Amino acid sequence: MLRIHHLGALTLGMAAAGLSLSAQSATEIAWWHAMGGELGNKVDEIAANFNESQDEYVVKPSFRGNYSETMTSAIAAFRANEAPAIVQIYEVGTATMMNAEGAIVPVHELMAKSDLDFDPDAFLSAVTGYYTTSDGKMLSMPFNSSTPVVYVNRDVMAEAGVEEMPATWEGLGEALGTIVESGAAECGMTTTWPSWIQLENFSARHDIPFASEQNGFGGLDARLEINETAAVDHIQRLADWQQDGRFAYGGRFDEAAPSFYTGRCAMLMASSASLAGVRSNAEGFEFSVESLPYSSEVIETPQNSIIGGASLWVLEGQSDEVYQGTAEFFDYLSSAEVQADWHQFSGYLPITQAAYDLGQEQGFYDDNPGSAVSIEQMTGATPTENSKGLRLGNMPQIRDTIEEQLEKIFNGDVEVQEGLDEAVRRSNELLERFQQANG
Repeated sequence: MLRIHHLGALTLGMAAAGLSLSAQSATEIAWWHAMGGELGNKVDEIAANFNESQDEYVVKPSFRGNYSETMTSAIAAFRANEAPAIVQIYEVGTATMMNAEGAIVPVHELMAKSDLDFDPDAFLSAVTGYYTTSDGKMLSMPFNSSTPVVYVNRDVMAEAGVEEMPATWEGLGEALGTIVESGAAECGMTTTWPSWIQLENFSARHDIPFASEQNGFGGLDARLEINETAAVDHIQRLADWQQDGRFAYGGRFDEAAPSFYTGRCAMLMASSASLAGVRSNAEGFEFSVESLPYSSEVIETPQNSIIGGASLWVLEGQSDEVYQGTAEFFDYLSSAEVQADWHQFSGYLPITQAAYDLGQEQGFYDDNPGSAVSIEQMTGATPTENSKGLRLGNMPQIRDTIEEQLEKIFNGDVEVQEGLDEAVRRSNELLERFQQANG
């Protein structure tokens, strides 16, 4: 029997009214997701287009709240034998899903049984690496993947006389000092999602471990190591910059973004998927999108950054017809045309090289400067054990723990080493509990 890693329940409102008799008899595939607003509308459109492309299957998307709520509801539904076929799970839930014995069907098994011409090598390794086994077998289908980039206020840069975005953190420190001293901006830079960008991605970019055991890919006995690496010096740098205005702490999630929109801060480190929001909200200034800086004192050539976002998991308990339809939907979803359209609409990464190539042929990157920065940053280096991603149990709680300590550090309540030591101690307790429950 096929074992599926997917919690999906779709509700397709657009096509419901006009279903033909053949469509009414088609096999329904439920897809639960966490995409609200315009992204949710786009998800509905993707499903509707698939449904119209054939008459055997009907994918029904259903919005189930934020990532955490969607994952919780899918787990509850599975336990009640009411699980959807497909569920969208954020990247920090990967370890939980893959250790949910008997609950999931790995995508590589799903596609192999379908006999579709599915080539896992067509996908960007920097994206799929997060969702594969140690020997490269795909567990879930990448869908909305993003990576951090830097948004730069070019008007502020010009006013301060800074011509280029420095490639290194050392050069950035000088440039931000010039900007603040000139009065062109009140603060040099700020960041959204501090743990994801300033610790998880800093570690990957500099090829240093975030945690032992290949960041968790090597086993459940992984433990955090961010208090023993160059990450300590990096957080110290940000804490020092906070004292002279080169850095301003803006909160744990996306709360820092308005400081860039209003021109208060000259630079914003945020998700590549924030590009649409920056375009919509930047108040009367030109901006550019740049790669994350790297520390020349730590590494000569930076590694790839790692992803955020979510993937699609297939759940156990469905019929063979549902699994075949799910495989065909995934095949459709990963096509160059669908992926290029999703990427260009949302700002998320394309998951295949073909989708990126199609965007180049269409002139999308020439017409939309900065849109390719995230892809080039992700594909510019072959992922290593330290830059493949993270696979840590209880990662949502671990990230909350780290964010709490970073907040104390930037508020001046604790010293950097003390704060990171406490984050590691508490996070390792969470990892130990996960190991005991799943070992």
